[in-house]
Amino acid sequence: MDTKLQTENLMDNGNFWFPEAVSTFATNVDTLYSFIMFLSYLFFGIIIAATIYFLVKYRKTPQHRKALKHITHNNLLEITWTVIPLFLLMVIFFWGFKDYLNMNIAPGDSQEIRVTAKKWVWDFYYPDTGLTTSSELTVPVNKPIKLIMSSVDVLHSFFIPNMRVKKDLIPNRYTTVWFEAIKPGKYQIFCTEYCGKDHSNMLATLTVLSESDYQEWVKAGDPNKSLPLDQLGQKLYTDKGCVACHSIDGTTNIGPTWKGLYQSNRTFTSGESHIADDNYLRESMVKPMEEIVEGFQGVMPTFAGSLSDREIDAIIEYIKKIK
Repeated sequence: MDTKLQTENLMDNGNFWFPEAVSTFATNVDTLYSFIMFLSYLFFGIIIAATIYFLVKYRKTPQHRKALKHITHNNLLEITWTVIPLFLLMVIFFWGFKDYLNMNIAPGDSQEIRVTAKKWVWDFYYPDTGLTTSSELTVPVNKPIKLIMSSVDVLHSFFIPNMRVKKDLIPNRYTTVWFEAIKPGKYQIFCTEYCGKDHSNMLATLTVLSESDYQEWVKAGDPNKSLPLDQLGQKLYTDKGCVACHSIDGTTNIGPTWKGLYQSNRTFTSGESHIADDNYLRESMVKPMEEIVEGFQGVMPTFAGSLSDREIDAIIEYIKKIK
């Protein structure tokens, strides 16, 4: 499998307006945009030229100090400037509607991948293989990919500039988007709906592989399975977005720091207290609203279903080492 792919810089390739188009319908989007832009420039030039012409031709001079006649209307002119824009707008409408349908109706043979957004991380689940990844979406080239997306907390927006796809993720509701990549590589994924303090860090990578490399990636399974638990926990600290709320240096953040957390006494808003042992740490990840530490708000989403048992064990082992 090719491991030398580098995430494409949005400023590389492409043109002045867009990064490189690497999906089947991306060039259609660019072409319609360019057509509308050309019309805007054309009519802007015509209007400016006509304005300058009339300003010069009918300017006030010593020989012509007032208008010779007052024109109230011109039927031919009014019909012309009504019919031509109407025709152009209908062309844009039907052209755009055709592309809209193409972008929103996924082919029947699309590979489905489920996308879950939470503050501030993207999780990807592959139903046909059972694999789950965080912050990296891996797909084969020249294969339609249908993303079935949902949010567990607030409004997010999934955007891949190179694919020309963007769709909001709404809590308690599914939204879908599809694309077919035509070039292997790594491409940036953004959240483009302000979703809180670390919105700008809610990034992921789209990795497009050749069919053979993709099958090799699938066979390899979980790329983290060979990591020791504490090292996996350190990796998940970033991949799962824990870094956004929990510091490891003692700094107070949205959530309690992980430094010195293990075996410390935790006092809750209910007035009860508990030692932060293994069971408490596990419960905090799968049922974070059960016991809220005093001085903090209950804003942590549940990680039940998005963390495997091994991943939960790994995070616990990592917390144990942060003293």
